[in-house]
Amino acid sequence: MQHDAADRPSRFPLLFEILIWTLYVGLYKYAQYMETAMRIHRQPGLSNFPYPQLILFALVATLYIIPYYRWLIPVLVRQQRYVVLGLVMVLYTWWGIKLNAVLAHGVFRFMAQPPILAGFYARSFTFDLAQLPTIANGYISLLFTDLLAFGCVAFVRIAFENEYRRRHLEKDHLALQLEQLKTQLQPHFLFNTLNSIYGLSLVGSPETPRFILLLSELMRYVLYDSGKDYIGLPEEVTFLENYFEMEQRKYPGASIRFEAHELPEGLQVPPLLLLPLVENSFKHGRHHFSDAASVTATLSARPGQLHFVIENDMLPAPPPASPRRSGGIGLVNIRQRLNLYYPRAHELHLTEHDGRYRAELTLTL
Repeated sequence: MQHDAADRPSRFPLLFEILIWTLYVGLYKYAQYMETAMRIHRQPGLSNFPYPQLILFALVATLYIIPYYRWLIPVLVRQQRYVVLGLVMVLYTWWGIKLNAVLAHGVFRFMAQPPILAGFYARSFTFDLAQLPTIANGYISLLFTDLLAFGCVAFVRIAFENEYRRRHLEKDHLALQLEQLKTQLQPHFLFNTLNSIYGLSLVGSPETPRFILLLSELMRYVLYDSGKDYIGLPEEVTFLENYFEMEQRKYPGASIRFEAHELPEGLQVPPLLLLPLVENSFKHGRHHFSDAASVTATLSARPGQLHFVIENDMLPAPPPASPRRSGGIGLVNIRQRLNLYYPRAHELHLTEHDGRYRAELTLTL
């Protein structure tokens, strides 16, 4: 699973822009100029095709619109200067299309191919020069369609740029939340695990070296490996196995199990994605006070899916006046990360039944 493609801006605005230039300028405006040329020559045998130079002329005669939709609209919309945008639209395009027509007709009249187009270029050039210094505009129809077509291009570009920027802001925000999750995790590990190691060392337990090794592996993963955007699923599984083993050694009387079954090779996942669900179960589990309690988790693969389930015995219900279990920032974090990394491709269900709390996550791969 790769995320690089999602990080790149969408190509749709560029494809849409090319489509407008091809269909609108290359076909529609070509047909308008062809109709004018036929009317000037009054030759019924003059066909619409093939006149590739007239298509090129249509493209050149539309170049004035590029600074308007590529630069002026995005800059002024971003600055929310809509009145200025309206004035610029009228002033720039009104005279821009006339000046562009003068230059285009002036250049093409010297290289008309076929020669039958020479009359169209020359007559249009004379007409353009006459109206250039005046407020008159003989291209109102084309000006209106230019504004409509390329205005759509501009706002499609703006919309996709805003969406691209929003997604990156979300990723930055989630990266900060992940860092916060890691900073919360480190003191939690250090405080509880060092207390356990201290107790084991007092009685000379042979478990002490294993505790230290587990703590080292967990902290290495949190500090270094989890800084990546994605990580191999086996490494995430190893982290969870170490986590569960650590908790089992802290509560040897309770039943604490984690199993991973038939996982596909080469799969990558966001690091620490499942940790909030695991931490939530251990934080609120009854195994803190009863050896008869359990925490069990299973990670398995189905065709096209990754499935994770974790259950724990719940603590006794608090008094009615007490605030209910909210799940904290960890569950908020995993929901936001799932929406970002697996949009419309995940299901997360949190349920309570018969004194058991169950979190079930399904990812569509």
